[in-house]
Amino acid sequence: MPRLKSQNFSRLLLAASISLLLFSLAGLVWLNLRLNGKSFWRGTTPLPILAQLPDFRLVTSTGQTLALDDLKGKVWIANFIFTRCPGPCPRMSVRMASLQRDLNREGSLSLVSFSVDPEFDTPKVLAKYAAQFQAEEGRWFFLTGDKADIHRLAKSGFLVGGVDDVTLHTTRFVLVDRQGRVRGYYSSSDEEDLRKLANDARALLRESPA
Repeated sequence: MPRLKSQNFSRLLLAASISLLLFSLAGLVWLNLRLNGKSFWRGTTPLPILAQLPDFRLVTSTGQTLALDDLKGKVWIANFIFTRCPGPCPRMSVRMASLQRDLNREGSLSLVSFSVDPEFDTPKVLAKYAAQFQAEEGRWFFLTGDKADIHRLAKSGFLVGGVDDVTLHTTRFVLVDRQGRVRGYYSSSDEEDLRKLANDARALLRESPA
């Protein structure tokens, strides 16, 4: 009889230990989700809405017109470059090409590069530049047009500063949702920021269209 009681006590002790371990693991998972802004009940914390883009109408590297309405329903990543840029622009375009490759399964995601030197960056010049980075036609757009329009769009729309001085244009990537709203800014030279950009883009693609 004492042996039977000892066995029962051992089983109870083991069950209690397992229960305590499972409870502790559940607590750690909950704490990790809270620290990362997530919850089992509420899902991922939505990205903030930082700005609403005004309508624009510019010219692509293929000579066609592209307006904001043409991008409605798509999540897209924007940046500002110029083809004569000797420094950051080629590096940004390399990173955009990587995003194009890494997000190639996301059918409703586009990339848009605005030229801050439109007088030189004609559609023909942009087409040659796009080919260097294997830009996928119909998915990665290179835009040119009136310098004043691009300046206003950058400064008052994207809120990234003007483009009067091409050497001082922003080097950040901008994430835009299906409604043409800015949802995030990311350093083009920070690998962690670029990973966050890719993850945030996927999160926006999972959002239900309005």
